[in-house]
Amino acid sequence: MKFTLSWLAEHLDTDAPLERIVETLTLVGLEVEEVQDPAAAFAGFEVAEIIAAAPHPDADRLQVCTVRSGAGEQALVCGAPNARAGLKGILAQQGAVIPASGMVLGKAKIRGVESNGMMCSAAELGLSEDHEGIIELADDAPVGMAAIEALEAFGLSADPVIEIAITPNRPDCLGVRGIARDLAAAGLGTLKPDPVEAIQPTGDARPALAVSGPVCPVFGGCLVSNVSNVESPAWLQARLRAIGLNPISALVDITNYISYDRGRPLHVYDADRLTGTVTARQAEAGERLTALDEKTYELTAEDCVIADEQNVLGLGGIMGGLASGSTLDTKNVLVESAWFEPVAIARSGRRHNIESDARYRFERGVDSASVMAGLAQAVQMIVEICGGEAGEPVIAGAPDAPPHHVEFDPALVAKRTGVTLPEADMQQILRALGFVVQSGDGWQVQVPSWRPDIGGDVDLVEEIIRIYGLDNVPSTPLPRRHDVTRPTLTATQRRVHVMRRTLAAHGLVEAVTWSFIGRHDAALFGVADGLELDNPISSELSHMRPSLLPGLLAATARNVARGFGDIALFEIGNEFLGATPGAQRLAASGVRHGAVRPRRWQGAPQPADVFAARADAEAALAACGVAAESLQLLPPIADWYHPGRAGVLARNPKQPMAAFGELHPALLKHFNLPGPVVAFEVWPDTVAPPKAQKGHARAGLAASNLQAVTRDFAFEMAVDVSAVQAVRAARGADKNLIADVRVFDVFTGGALPEGMKSMALEVTLQPVEATLTDAEIEALSAKITAAVEKATGGKLRG
Repeated sequence: MKFTLSWLAEHLDTDAPLERIVETLTLVGLEVEEVQDPAAAFAGFEVAEIIAAAPHPDADRLQVCTVRSGAGEQALVCGAPNARAGLKGILAQQGAVIPASGMVLGKAKIRGVESNGMMCSAAELGLSEDHEGIIELADDAPVGMAAIEALEAFGLSADPVIEIAITPNRPDCLGVRGIARDLAAAGLGTLKPDPVEAIQPTGDARPALAVSGPVCPVFGGCLVSNVSNVESPAWLQARLRAIGLNPISALVDITNYISYDRGRPLHVYDADRLTGTVTARQAEAGERLTALDEKTYELTAEDCVIADEQNVLGLGGIMGGLASGSTLDTKNVLVESAWFEPVAIARSGRRHNIESDARYRFERGVDSASVMAGLAQAVQMIVEICGGEAGEPVIAGAPDAPPHHVEFDPALVAKRTGVTLPEADMQQILRALGFVVQSGDGWQVQVPSWRPDIGGDVDLVEEIIRIYGLDNVPSTPLPRRHDVTRPTLTATQRRVHVMRRTLAAHGLVEAVTWSFIGRHDAALFGVADGLELDNPISSELSHMRPSLLPGLLAATARNVARGFGDIALFEIGNEFLGATPGAQRLAASGVRHGAVRPRRWQGAPQPADVFAARADAEAALAACGVAAESLQLLPPIADWYHPGRAGVLARNPKQPMAAFGELHPALLKHFNLPGPVVAFEVWPDTVAPPKAQKGHARAGLAASNLQAVTRDFAFEMAVDVSAVQAVRAARGADKNLIADVRVFDVFTGGALPEGMKSMALEVTLQPVEATLTDAEIEALSAKITAAVEKATGGKLRG
């Protein structure tokens, strides 16, 4: 919402400076987005006269000019062909910011001649595209006058323009008068009386109007005859241009002005193009409208239209029709002022994808009591500017909503906000905002018709406090009870934090993808029933994601298509397994394509493989407190993994904790990805939360100052025995002394029988209390051998 300072002054009697007005607007909830102050922008510009002009000694097209300004005489270099003695123009002094380019002007030497300042062209001042010469002012322009005053003849206004952000619940502030009302209530001045008077008919013309349907309960109009649709007066054109609207004609400009002045959309029809009764009704199947935007729309029974006895004239509350619109030849007009139901207008506008100023206001809620006032203001301005005779106004229907009353206990303000205010002050604030207050044991507050957002007593508390000033509300910390623990992160939040850092340390880059995926992607990942969106933002985002992998694969494919071959992405977010509450789970998933380690002098690049994906999954589980040696390796359970190059990690086979592996070639073809691509999925919620511990101290560091001992064991066993079985058995032989077990060699063939393999384990023994003797080491070695042989069915090789 844009308006000028002088426009605001027509409704608000105040002597407050611009800075205070801007500050107060934000304090009362009308956030100021931008202030365009021409006076500040042209602070370094003034009227100057060239008193001498001589050729530049080292350039044919330049002149050295002596100019006289308010600060005295100064020399500058000028290349304008019209620069001459006696010319008065606009001088930019050092430090001025040139509007067209944003350049800060400084002292310069041009071809060896010092230049102080610059005589400006209209293009450099942002007034036009003319840059052939410097701007020429009238001979009587006073030297030293501020440029902003001297340039008013060129269409530059010194009037500051303020733009504020309007939240959807404040339609009353889509008019300058509503903004002035808030400022007056905040003590920044006095709201001036409303100058609109009732229509005084000077002719006999009377329109035939009717309403039919729930969308438009009240429809008003007035005929004005013998008008001259001329150009708008200069003040009206300047006001519209200041807020970004182009003047069109007096009739159109008047309706645009009132829309911004009072938040009251109107429409003007060429009365000579109308036939019979004009009705606000629901559209009929098959009706079409060519609107003012010159597009033709197919209407439905859910649309409200304005129509005469032969044609549809406009889409009610959104846009008028091209055939019945006013032109410069229009002589007789019907001025329409109506009220439309906001939700119906919003649906109709969305259905036809029409964005208009009228729709913007009606779908937020126009003052239902402003029908006659808006009509009267429009007719008054039309007669003043365009002449003509006003007929008798007609109102069809009536607003169906009686005045809204709210029971209000003034003690609620202190109870809800902690701010104690005198009742007289609270009543003064409400009355200044247009509320009617009847006090007693309990207040009866009548809500003004322009405030559809007020529904109950808490809304009145908000009104009182925002006008009183949120900056005046003391900051009071909540009392902390001794029996309430301090706020902490949940176990899941802590796990997510550690997983994010762990996966990043593994070389993966975090990605954030859409929670929605396309229909075909959803089918590949087994989307559940009920997860299709009723109103998707695009056809490619039609379903809630059952897995994080589709988004990561799409991101990987985009990167690969742009020449990035080595991709490692991960994401932590929710997967949706059903449409019911709670049918979602937290997941940490990742994708690798290309090399895990780039090529370097030590060797070739290491490609991403199933073992890299498993390492990522185990690292994420380790961040949740799950040790890798406690996990079982199970066959894959998802169709999107390669059946022979994937697996599942779990403690309990019935509850997988993670999946990893190479992705299926058919899936990669769908995403147009060259293979191989590996991925992993981890579900942190499958890990039981840690047991509560007494106290907050960490366990002491259990480090030993004794030297560790390593021993190697080679076992002959069946080829189908997993390494996990052997490692787990060896580690369990003595949990106190065995610090680590790892596989360092696997061998098949040679002298080994068919179906057998050799597996070599390196076991690290870490003494704690005393150095191990040879006898103790031999005894422990025997225990390890016995444990592995029992668990695997193998035997120690000689």
